[in-house]
Amino acid sequence: MPKLAWIVMLVALAAASAAAQTEVPDVRGTWKGESESIVLGRGNEHHAGPRSAQPRLSSIAFTMTIDKQDGRRFSGTFSSAKHSETVIAVISHAGTIYMVDDDGWTSGTLLAPDQMELCYMARLATGRVASCTVMTRQP
Repeated sequence: MPKLAWIVMLVALAAASAAAQTEVPDVRGTWKGESESIVLGRGNEHHAGPRSAQPRLSSIAFTMTIDKQDGRRFSGTFSSAKHSETVIAVISHAGTIYMVDDDGWTSGTLLAPDQMELCYMARLATGRVASCTVMTRQP
């Protein structure tokens, strides 16, 4: 292949890659998943368990409803059977989701157009929580 053809091909690939990185996905809708958590102490007051010096495993069903999105910024509610709170978030140019709620921080990744993994961390007066949840957008 001639040198000019290689250059044109590389420029086209770079442009396609740059366009893909700047494209912001529409994440509005209702998402559901079940957490895989490890908790030390009582954990989050909304899902507190017995106080223990040993870590315990926990799973809770969650629903996230994203009702507002403007470019990379979005907001909505994150809820379980016991509690609901407002979340605000941004999607980085690299595609990472950064979210904050009333008492903790979440980072996430879009796994597919209708699936994301959200990982939550909190250090609270009642204990510590580390948790990941694969959320699936509902039809």
